[in-house]
Amino acid sequence: MLIAAAVCPHPPVLFPEVSQGAAPDLAALRDACDRAVAGLGVSGADLLYVVGRGPEERHHGPETGGDLRAFGVDVRVGPEPAVLDLAATTGRWLAERSGLSPDGYLEVSSRIAPERALEFGAALAEAGDRVALLVMGDGSARRTEHSPGYVDERAIPYDDAVAEALAKADTAHLAGLAPEPARELMVAGRPAWQVLAGAAGESPLTGDLLAYEAPYGVGYFVAAWS
Repeated sequence: MLIAAAVCPHPPVLFPEVSQGAAPDLAALRDACDRAVAGLGVSGADLLYVVGRGPEERHHGPETGGDLRAFGVDVRVGPEPAVLDLAATTGRWLAERSGLSPDGYLEVSSRIAPERALEFGAALAEAGDRVALLVMGDGSARRTEHSPGYVDERAIPYDDAVAEALAKADTAHLAGLAPEPARELMVAGRPAWQVLAGAAGESPLTGDLLAYEAPYGVGYFVAAWS
């Protein structure tokens, strides 16, 4: 069963090697991620999985790594082959910063149906007696005129509602996120959040929202569930 989860964003600028001069701007966000992930380490979990968006539905074992070459820096996270997409690569990096070694990685595509994502989550929760998840996902990239996507007035209310759901461990809200609005609002986290909702099921978890920021016009959330 799921006993703990950490929710973190996965922008490449979270890595100091990518953000470089802007690294101090994200120091508080990195600190919040570290606190959320550290909570997994003291949760007593016997299995830790990283969940994040990828090009398709794929499971990877613990000896799988990724890199940041697509973002112009020669940074490798974990061993070769570097097959993990950005979300899982960032999750592995955050886990290792806290001295944790994930037991596996689940990548889910942006096209996955909510029902399928929930099924994946339920299966992960059944994989061990005490399971923890590190769930990677960004909010809308259409919040302001400075966002990667053209501004959409629905973006901030959408992110606000997700932030509230993460703060309350509201699995019903996360499970009910529809794919089309998420796609229109460039929300990368929808598939992974729904895996989390499926893993949590009706478990009496409590949520703690550690950060909700949008320094570059993209919603970033950090939360801890226990």
